[in-house]
Amino acid sequence: MSDPAVSVEPSRPAPDETRSVVKAAGLIGVATFSSRILGFVRDMVLARLFGATPAADAFFVAYRIPNLLRELFAEGSMSAAFIPVFTEYHTLKTKREAWELASATFTTLLTIVTAVTLLGILAAPGIVWLLAPGFRGSPDKLALTTLLTQMMFPYLIFISLAALAMGILNSLRAFAAPAFSPVFFNIFTIACMMFLSPWLPEPIIGVAIGIVLGGVAQFAMQLPGLQGRGMLFGLWFRPGHPGVKRIGWLMVPSLLGLSVTQINITVSTILASYFAGGPTYLFYGMRLIQFPLGIFGVALATAILPTLSAQAARGALDELRTTIGFGLRMIFFIILPAMVGLILLRHPIVHLVFEHGSFTKADTLATATALLCYAVGLWAFAGVRIIVSAFYSLQDTRTPAVTAGIAVGANILLSLWLMTLLDAAGLALATALASMLNGSILVAVLHRRLGRVDWGAIVRSAVRVLGACIPVAVMCLWVANASLWDQDGAWVVKSAALFGGIGISVIGYLGVHIMLGSEELDVVLGMVKRKLGRVAKKFGVA
Repeated sequence: MSDPAVSVEPSRPAPDETRSVVKAAGLIGVATFSSRILGFVRDMVLARLFGATPAADAFFVAYRIPNLLRELFAEGSMSAAFIPVFTEYHTLKTKREAWELASATFTTLLTIVTAVTLLGILAAPGIVWLLAPGFRGSPDKLALTTLLTQMMFPYLIFISLAALAMGILNSLRAFAAPAFSPVFFNIFTIACMMFLSPWLPEPIIGVAIGIVLGGVAQFAMQLPGLQGRGMLFGLWFRPGHPGVKRIGWLMVPSLLGLSVTQINITVSTILASYFAGGPTYLFYGMRLIQFPLGIFGVALATAILPTLSAQAARGALDELRTTIGFGLRMIFFIILPAMVGLILLRHPIVHLVFEHGSFTKADTLATATALLCYAVGLWAFAGVRIIVSAFYSLQDTRTPAVTAGIAVGANILLSLWLMTLLDAAGLALATALASMLNGSILVAVLHRRLGRVDWGAIVRSAVRVLGACIPVAVMCLWVANASLWDQDGAWVVKSAALFGGIGISVIGYLGVHIMLGSEELDVVLGMVKRKLGRVAKKFGVA
């Protein structure tokens, strides 16, 4: 427990921690926004070139396999298990001991993922046969999916090492390089699609090459940051290192815990192979969900984990509780209006972003339906990341693993039922419902574990947010019901209508919060004012 002399009120974390988390989340959010914009450019090029064709379906199924393993070995479990242990070493031990832990983890991770990659390449025909049962009736489609899977498996090596580098830098409160590294991933992928694919007999292969090169770039750009902080890891094979063993024990259950969403999406991909265009519709629908989720949800979860881990290492449970509450309130402050906007503007967004070239009106309608079904669970996708981070900061990976197992089972049952009613979109709805179940169980367990998290303040904050979403809903409905979305062309007018409507919605949303005296808005505005004040002082304006 923390010293009573420095304890804080349950409704608000300590000011220094608040500024630290919000500042880090803001930086990560800006970087993620840049990456998401480039990601949208990448997806627009991909949709224009390949639409919802068999080649596109083959690519998205093939990409799902190394992408799932990335979640399991890298961003989903390794990072979550590594950061609390490394933070403890860096906080309580010497810098040399922290470096040794980083190097031993690097060497062990490199050995494991290299072996997995080689096995994956050899076993790709069997893996694809199992994960894409709907492709078995099309030998050419099955063969292309297998080839793409084999080509993209090395991506796992580089993205896993990139996740380790990110974990070290984030633990040191250095967020810029890790946050901007996905920008280079998108740049390489776009470049290969535009300049390499047209020269290949099978153009979709150029996209697979871009994925691997992008993973290399994402890892390489973080190395200077590690070098500058004296944490550039080296080959140091010590699998018996106490810290590595602790990370390994934490990883075993968390292989399922934090990556439950990816596992559910993989289940959806398997079942979607039975529907023509199904994997493509689900991929683009989830990509649109990941825009607000990545910019705000993942950014805040990434920023908050080192803070939670440091508080847990010090035994400052009062601070831990208030930081969790603050994180959830900030998540709902951002995610709920985004959820309303995505639901109501789903057709205009998909039409404007993807309906070009090979992507047809029918593809737009199917993708918009999948987006709707995913969007109803956006609040759960984001909230689960904060709650799971709280468990991992306490070095409890078993509880998230158990609840994730329950959620995966529920997702499979719901998918088998809902796909008979809604086709591929039913799989998206099953994923959303499973995430809601996962979050509900985690919240109940966390409340029993910590007790004094101020859930009342979180609920009151959520009610304020829902009230502020009323002008968002009104404006989005007006834009979505405009007749111009049924017309061909007029892309400039459509862009102006969509982005203008979003801008007015944001103004209305913030206006209601100003009238209600929102604490969350006060925190954000305070950070902005301090940032502007520092800029003004730097340039001699103030």
